[in-house]
Amino acid sequence: MKHSPRLWTVLSCSLLVASLGAGATACGSGDKNPLSARPYDAGDQVAFNQSAGKRPVNPDRPLEITAKSGGGRITDVLAVDTHGRRLAGELSAKGDRWHSTTPMASGVRYTVTVSTEDERGAPGQRTLTFDTTPSKGILKVEFGPDEGKYGVGQPITAELSEPVKDKAARAIVERGLAVDTPPGVEGAWHWVDDKNLHYRPKDYWPANSAVSVRSNLEGVRITDELHGAVAKPLKLEIGDRVEVTTDASSHYLTFRRNGEVINTIPVTTGKPGFSTRNGIKVVLGKQYFVQMRGDTVGIGGSEYYNLPVYYATRVTWSGEYVHAAPWSVGSQGYENVSHGCTGMSTGNAAWFYENITEGDIVKVINSIGDDMDVFGNGFGDWNMDWKDWRQGSALLKGTQDGRSPVDQARLRPTV
Repeated sequence: MKHSPRLWTVLSCSLLVASLGAGATACGSGDKNPLSARPYDAGDQVAFNQSAGKRPVNPDRPLEITAKSGGGRITDVLAVDTHGRRLAGELSAKGDRWHSTTPMASGVRYTVTVSTEDERGAPGQRTLTFDTTPSKGILKVEFGPDEGKYGVGQPITAELSEPVKDKAARAIVERGLAVDTPPGVEGAWHWVDDKNLHYRPKDYWPANSAVSVRSNLEGVRITDELHGAVAKPLKLEIGDRVEVTTDASSHYLTFRRNGEVINTIPVTTGKPGFSTRNGIKVVLGKQYFVQMRGDTVGIGGSEYYNLPVYYATRVTWSGEYVHAAPWSVGSQGYENVSHGCTGMSTGNAAWFYENITEGDIVKVINSIGDDMDVFGNGFGDWNMDWKDWRQGSALLKGTQDGRSPVDQARLRPTV
């Protein structure tokens, strides 16, 4: 007798059930799997040491969650503040206790979700929300420079409202100052003093790229008396790679853009006793007109001057400029006659002024003057060796070049 396809299907299912045994429920409904149920309210199953009342809780007190006796066990805890930062914690092997392992942030709201399961494995969930008390001592951070377009030599600065001296506290500050750089760019913060940090890459910024910096310190405990405050983020656009080299012995300035020489200009630099500083400087700003007087930089007597100066590009706070000096055209390309500035003809100074931008590199070589200060007289950051620069970081000091503290810990052998 020929079976129809429908009958054959029924017989096949019957044979399969028979082969699985009487206890099998391959096609039946049976009891509902507890793992497929929606989580029940585990409010009676867990206890918090922090309440959800109207009064904020002390952020210095660890958060602790326990499973009540006979109420199952805790399987997971997720504690997140208003900024999306997760509170680290540790769950016991038995699942009867979870406690935070890092301090909570100050002046924020936490949402804590606790996942549980009962003796049958059914999932439960409990959510708690509470605020933490704000700190009396606030650390504010102000980033620099102003938002805009800069040259490849522009450092990022962070000015703190309060001094931070302790190494551990400095490490917390650094971890909270996040710099987003182009891929493959290695950089580091360097503590200039207790209230100021500078950030620069190992080499100049990549041309035509973008850099941004933000603070994740809001509410973070830095010391017992100091917590971080909200900070305004900063975005910078990096332009072409402009590098200017002034040779004080040959009396010529070479202007390069993206590695190509595009102009060579005859100049005069500082005469003996007023020699121009050697080293790498970063353009601080430009002014079409400056009235330059000797007494503003401590020069008087027979060397005193009071001159109207045009197309002035500033490279130090103490008054070193690249500018138009029509009175010294006869010496430009031949000898050094200035009081420390780099002078050139008005036409050349106008061209330089139009092609240079804040953050570009201006380097002086072969001068008999002192070296450019690393800090305190503009941005001499690039005159410090990278190895020494890294030693000024609370996170990178003592680590190998190219590795973060996380890498160091991962590679450290265990005993």
